[in-house]
Amino acid sequence: MVANYMINEEYDQAMQIKSHAPGYWPAEAMERWSDHKWQLRNRINSLEAVEERINLTREERSGILLSGNKLAMSITPHFMNLIDKDDPSCPIRRQVIPRIEETWDDPIELSDPCGEDSHMPVPGLVHRYPDRVLFLVTDRCASYCRYCTRSRVVSGVGEQQLETQYEAAYEYLENTPTVRDVLLSGGDPLLFNTAKLDKILTRLRQIPHIQFIRIGSRIPVFLPQRITPELCDMLKKHHPLFISIHTNHPKELTSEVQEGLIRLAEAGIPLGNQSVLLKGVNDDVETQKALVHKLLMCRVKPYYLYQCDLIEGSSHLRTSVNKGLEIIEGMRGHTTGYAIPQYVIDGPGGGGKIPVNPNYVVQHSDNQVVLRNYEGKEFLYPEPNSAPAFLE
Repeated sequence: MVANYMINEEYDQAMQIKSHAPGYWPAEAMERWSDHKWQLRNRINSLEAVEERINLTREERSGILLSGNKLAMSITPHFMNLIDKDDPSCPIRRQVIPRIEETWDDPIELSDPCGEDSHMPVPGLVHRYPDRVLFLVTDRCASYCRYCTRSRVVSGVGEQQLETQYEAAYEYLENTPTVRDVLLSGGDPLLFNTAKLDKILTRLRQIPHIQFIRIGSRIPVFLPQRITPELCDMLKKHHPLFISIHTNHPKELTSEVQEGLIRLAEAGIPLGNQSVLLKGVNDDVETQKALVHKLLMCRVKPYYLYQCDLIEGSSHLRTSVNKGLEIIEGMRGHTTGYAIPQYVIDGPGGGGKIPVNPNYVVQHSDNQVVLRNYEGKEFLYPEPNSAPAFLE
């Protein structure tokens, strides 16, 4: 009973939606706190700025000093406030504070784990699936995730430069009528000013066979102040438009984030969440359950749970596939189906998303299927009988 009480107490705490401001900033900063441009100007991007606010470990300090050689460090004041200054295992801290382990490349890791570069008909446009494309419109983000699958091209310090050719991309789309779905990503498209993003969306909407547009963004989580009424008014001109956000831990869903997500939902934009399974961040059932429940409270449908890509320098953040299966099985039947994301692995080298599920089929023959439910009980489902001979 005590253990269950503690779990419930931790769950209730995780489900709280609150602001963490002013946090590490002086009270006078609150006058500009809601200005997304102020948030961007005051991002944490140096060792000195981090050390003023949190107590770093030797591994973190070394990681920050070397971050300029691979993937820049940049943390918005809003997101910085979520970091526990004394706990190196803080799940928010593990996502954005560089560590020396990022410099250790496992032989199985890849600079382009999803094989995007080999599926680019024109620079910046990835055409890997038959009817949809990935349009990399920028190489900049409000903050940088340490497990970023595109660390080779984002932040301006990677081994490659993203050189998207917009007009060539539009021409390719116009001449490829099989494409009906365009996903804008990068970098983060919502980092663009409203007029520039409107121009891109308007240009895509001029192509008749493009049925709907998606935007992949972590701006609603890193920089919720950017989700203004003006932005939402512009976005809703381009329906059907979908947005996939990216959040990994329930603590990320603050009152500011909830306000922005509700504003997007009220603009008629369907919202989904894509999480990455990360060691020490969200690799247990209770954390995942609190995250997906909190997402639904913010009007976001849990969409994908990704196995962490084999990006170079990510071994300290990757978990086993068994851990992911254990989490999905721990949620199935124990919470609403709306809350359960699809667990996927992006096939290394360009295989695309491959769904991975616990095995609920115990036995399958021509006559019947034996199934296992979430309680471990088995049930028999008969296959349809053959038609009687006189009907053949």
